[in-house]
Amino acid sequence: MALKIVYPICCGMDVHNSFVVACIASTDSVGVTSYKSRRFSTFTNDLKLLAAWLSNNNCRDICMESTGKYWIPVYNILESSCRVVLAHPKYVKAIRGKKTDVKDAKWIADIFKHDLVSGSFIPPYEIRQLRDLMRYRYKLTNFTVGEKNRAQNCLTVSNVKLDDVFSDVFGKSSSAILDKLSVCPNGNFDVSSLVSTKCKTPIAKIQAAVDGSVCPEQLHKLGIIRSHLTAIHECKSNLESIICSLADKYRAQVELVSSVPGIQFFSAVSVISEIGVDMSVFPTAKHLCSWAGLVPQNNESAGKKKTTRVSRAGAYLKPLLVQCALTVCNSAKHPEIQHRYLMLKKRCGHKKAIIAICRMLLTAIYAILKTATPYNPYLYRSHSSAPQNRTFTSDSAIAFLKYHGYVIVDCDGVVT
Repeated sequence: MALKIVYPICCGMDVHNSFVVACIASTDSVGVTSYKSRRFSTFTNDLKLLAAWLSNNNCRDICMESTGKYWIPVYNILESSCRVVLAHPKYVKAIRGKKTDVKDAKWIADIFKHDLVSGSFIPPYEIRQLRDLMRYRYKLTNFTVGEKNRAQNCLTVSNVKLDDVFSDVFGKSSSAILDKLSVCPNGNFDVSSLVSTKCKTPIAKIQAAVDGSVCPEQLHKLGIIRSHLTAIHECKSNLESIICSLADKYRAQVELVSSVPGIQFFSAVSVISEIGVDMSVFPTAKHLCSWAGLVPQNNESAGKKKTTRVSRAGAYLKPLLVQCALTVCNSAKHPEIQHRYLMLKKRCGHKKAIIAICRMLLTAIYAILKTATPYNPYLYRSHSSAPQNRTFTSDSAIAFLKYHGYVIVDCDGVVT
């Protein structure tokens, strides 16, 4: 049976850093396809020529693979005049041994004209800008953590054990001690006047922790690290002010997402920057969870499942949801989530249970944004609570206990 031609006139593009190879596939009424290929540079003027060439050939449907950031300049020019489908490289990979730039573009056009390519989700322009800034904020946070670890290494090799007496080495009291260490690197000073009255650690123990000797090299390195941390903090503050101004347009959606347990303001902005505010692009919540990499893979052959690991998708959204899930699972303020986590942890372990809670949170976010209603914990509690007048048979009782993670043993000690 021949495949149906969905797009009689379409274009496949092989995108590179400095040039683009475009191939237009035109199929006539009898099913014969003819091809036109041209190469354009990625300069703006040449990309406008590409848009004009597509318009002259009456081509409005474009498919290209997402290669790093190289697809974005092409998409910026073609977004207004064409319907662009951005595909993952693994879905448009050409046959080995028959791979050139022209053949790659022709292959993309061939599989796209039959609608065999799954398009990636591309949010609107404002959401894309917000996403870029939020990801940069994430990078600055990583830089901060890295510099703090390097500063801690300087103290460790200098026999200064502030991490044993302070939960935060860069807190108010420990920062005052670090300032004093830059003047007295041998630790010959009294710390009682530097420690905050709220500190619960005994002064004698803190005094013993600073009994070290910071060499000049480590002292200079520590000074550079602290100045770099100050600069990063200033950059992050400036960036957050820009993010807040951009997110003001989506204030209502941010407040709705913030009603979900474990999600605060910047976490809500980050979620919106990744998935957008229009949930109509995802048919169901399951599609959104699959796009975020929170569902098991489909890798089965001959009736055997080869793997059930989650995919690598959601490189920014998934770690954020994991952090939110860890926070809310350790809190008793939301028993509907904590109970579900503990129940799943007994059956499948901590890691799979956390991913399940992430999916639960993302499903709630999907429903919240789609219906514009805040988070309602009573829906989960009523769903998880058993009916009062419920009749159990022995088999259903055993199945119920196994579902909740219990191991059933008979009178002889044999596991059933």
